Amino acid sequence: MSGLTSVEIARVCHEANRALQVLEGDPAPSPAWDDAPHWQRASAVDGVRQAQAGATPAQLHEAWCEFKRAEGWTFGPVKDADARTHPCLIPYADLPQSQREKDAVFAAIVAALS
Repeated sequence: MSGLTSVEIARVCHEANRALQVLEGDPAPSPAWDDAPHWQRASAVDGVRQAQAGATPAQLHEAWCEFKRAEGWTFGPVKDADARTHPCLIPYADLPQSQREKDAVFAAIVAALS
């Protein structure tokens, strides 16, 4: 499947992450790619480019945190797009294993499709 654009790969990564959110019982899973807000799609594309440049899952998480903070998000116990809070805005080492696995899946998808 080589020759895919970073946007096409980001779509696959986004949908895989969304599926994992549903499987884990996330009370606020991401919307489908076509319904996702621009900032969410831009974040996924940025993650793809980071992974293509060799970022590790931990580095992908830290880059995601930087992206979110630049957009005005802060740590909060609940993911809330309106309040711009997210419980994963913490160091990678402090993430639950299930959240670290999402970063690994993201990196693996990028590697497989790039």
